[in-house]
Amino acid sequence: MEGLKFSNAELMVYIHPSKSRNIPIGFYKNQIHYFRYSETFDGVLLAYDAAVKSKQAKILAGLNPYFGVRVKAQLLLFDPKPNSLVEGKIVKLSPESIHVVVLGFSAAVITDFDIREEFKYKMRDGEGCFVSRSHKGHKLKIGTTLRLQVQSFDEEVMHIAGSLLPANTGCVKWLEKNSEKDLPMDRDLKRRKIA
Repeated sequence: MEGLKFSNAELMVYIHPSKSRNIPIGFYKNQIHYFRYSETFDGVLLAYDAAVKSKQAKILAGLNPYFGVRVKAQLLLFDPKPNSLVEGKIVKLSPESIHVVVLGFSAAVITDFDIREEFKYKMRDGEGCFVSRSHKGHKLKIGTTLRLQVQSFDEEVMHIAGSLLPANTGCVKWLEKNSEKDLPMDRDLKRRKIA
């Protein structure tokens, strides 16, 4: 999935004196804010692996005598750029929109203007689903893992505006099964071989 990246960082973290005996625990409990966009890291922090770079610390003056420790960390960040592809699980369908949760925390919405015309909304067994007119096995229903193209990403509320207009978007299982069969380049090669 696009939008995920690793980044190495050297940080100065501030730890309360009560955590001075076990600095890594103090660091893990107090310093990093998960699932929030950080301009410093240019992304949403999903995970990190940190190691104390130096055993020397600088004591800070003030009411609470925190001390600063230098830490070297490898960060996993989520920062989907426009036109990148991300995957998520469909949680709600209506004739006008598809609602998806990406990585368990970011909401994505695909409106009817951004859904390919080949998909038609139908009611089956009391539940709505989108079915492809050209490929009957390509269905989008609640619980389906969906690949979508990012149009925009709102960092404040972690909201993605998505699109299903490109041909390489849709149900991930169906796309993986049929990617070799339906690529236009493959068809052209087959035609050339036959000719």
